[in-house]
Amino acid sequence: MVAGVRTPEPVAKIQVQFPEVYRQLQDVRRTLEGHFKDMQDFEFTVEEGRLFMLQTRNGKRTGLAAVRIAVEMVKEKLIKPDDAVRRIPADSLSQLLAPVFDARARKTAEVIARGLPAGPGAATGQIYFQANEAEAAAHKGAKVLLVRVETSPEDIRGMLAAEGILTARGGVSSHAALVARQMGKVCVCGASDLQIDYSTGTLTVRGKHYRKGDFLSIDGTSGEIFAGEVKTSPSDIVRVLVDKDIQGADSPTYKMFAQLMQWADQRRKLEVRANADQPDQVEHAVAFGAQGVGLCRTEHMFFEGHRIDYVRQMILAENADERNHALAKLLPEQRSDFVGIFKALGGRPATIRFLDPPLHEFLPHEESAQRDLAEKLGISADRIARRVKELHEFNPMLGHRGCRLGIVYPEISEMQARAVFEAAAEVQASGMKVRPEIMIPLVGFPKELELQLEVVHRVANTVQKERNVKISYLVGTMIEVPRACVVADEIAKSAQFFSFGTNDLTQTSLGMSRDDAGSFLPRYQEEEIVRQNPFAVLDQVGVGKLMETAVRLGRSVRKDIKLGICGEHGGDPDSVKFCHRLGLNYVSCSPFRLPVARLAAAQAALKD
Repeated sequence: MVAGVRTPEPVAKIQVQFPEVYRQLQDVRRTLEGHFKDMQDFEFTVEEGRLFMLQTRNGKRTGLAAVRIAVEMVKEKLIKPDDAVRRIPADSLSQLLAPVFDARARKTAEVIARGLPAGPGAATGQIYFQANEAEAAAHKGAKVLLVRVETSPEDIRGMLAAEGILTARGGVSSHAALVARQMGKVCVCGASDLQIDYSTGTLTVRGKHYRKGDFLSIDGTSGEIFAGEVKTSPSDIVRVLVDKDIQGADSPTYKMFAQLMQWADQRRKLEVRANADQPDQVEHAVAFGAQGVGLCRTEHMFFEGHRIDYVRQMILAENADERNHALAKLLPEQRSDFVGIFKALGGRPATIRFLDPPLHEFLPHEESAQRDLAEKLGISADRIARRVKELHEFNPMLGHRGCRLGIVYPEISEMQARAVFEAAAEVQASGMKVRPEIMIPLVGFPKELELQLEVVHRVANTVQKERNVKISYLVGTMIEVPRACVVADEIAKSAQFFSFGTNDLTQTSLGMSRDDAGSFLPRYQEEEIVRQNPFAVLDQVGVGKLMETAVRLGRSVRKDIKLGICGEHGGDPDSVKFCHRLGLNYVSCSPFRLPVARLAAAQAALKD
């Protein structure tokens, strides 16, 4: 039986065959649970009607089982709430939120490939290779899987419409993975066995071909990819908090989860915010316990409706007047989003990052797409091709992006600031408190922040005079390059808050691209150069020391400076505990990682 080559009878049968042994077994179970204060996995044998105990150990359990066991043991007074909070692995809570495959269906499903588990849960749908086609199919009621070599901001609408996202390249901190976790989408990345041919619309895996419209299924918890359609079931917690199709009182799972979260919130010191870019994402985040938005990426707002056309007109403009004309079309759209976000927050703070990615990401690079855009905008395709060529960069991550865009094109920052303050004035007039925090990205030189501050304050003053209101706001920066950490005292003279963008801070500190490191990181872990993927778990020895330096220098100049983290590490338990030790005010993470961060923050506080 221990070797697994024999199948034992169910334990319940002992009650019929050996009632006295069964009674003894129950006594032993109670004794062991009472002594170890935990659920036990023990081995025993019965010989000639006599019970022999062989060994015992704390039992392995799923995330749901861990929560149930802890909550029930508190009710039975075997342990205290502090013990319950301490003993549940924080990361296991993600299992409670994720959709799962039906157990029977999964047993018969064919695994065709594996990738990196980047967004937990189960998803099944028809393959679509282009974001616009995925979106169109989803609008017609189809369940869609967006399958790409890798994703970019252009794919946002298709990702939003899809049940799940599957990529052949990229790691757990790639664009696909980050956006998927933020949206609560199932995602498998870096499945290198996938051969994707956009021209023929085919996906080839080990000699077998799948075409647009064929069904695949993915498990974002294990990284497995299945052929065909595999039945899924939603999480009770998501059904209560997001879908709202069942009441919390009707779900035992939700009631246990809510109890645990109550205990965690009573004990943690760190605030927990969410990375969210749309009003509906903010609503979900608040439902999951967010105390505000720690990162609103304004560029993600640019892909709704006709906005992308206005953005492209702005990029293709040949002078400031043309840029301002295009930005004037974008202003009311962006203002509307901020109104929705502020209302969804109900007085909680919102950290709003100004435009960050390089402009080339918003223009089509394929010749056919450029021709379509030229026809739509009434300009020549050559003009678009020329502009794409002008914007080409050898290393875009370190190129013309972040605050550099706002310095060269201050009218972009002016439009975004006006959208924020006009939205704040509108919501404030309705009687609701508004707390905008404007974040200038990629600052490495104090003068960069000062130039952008001048724009923000000037626009704020103008709007306040126009609307005859007083708006309370903060302006700070995203610390994401090493230079910012070592001159943090100079930057803190102007910045009212720092938010550590640890995704880029890790890349710039380690000199590693998070999108390309997957080719060598497994070997680095085998050789123990790194213990864990530094893009998933914060590199406390290297990147962490830079953060410590920034915290110390920043507070030496501005004692009340607000400090937070908004990189994906904000949802990793070990990284959250490090942020607690560092004395940050808050962590911010994807909405569906909030319960994990809340529990990890409580565990960090209890360790003190």
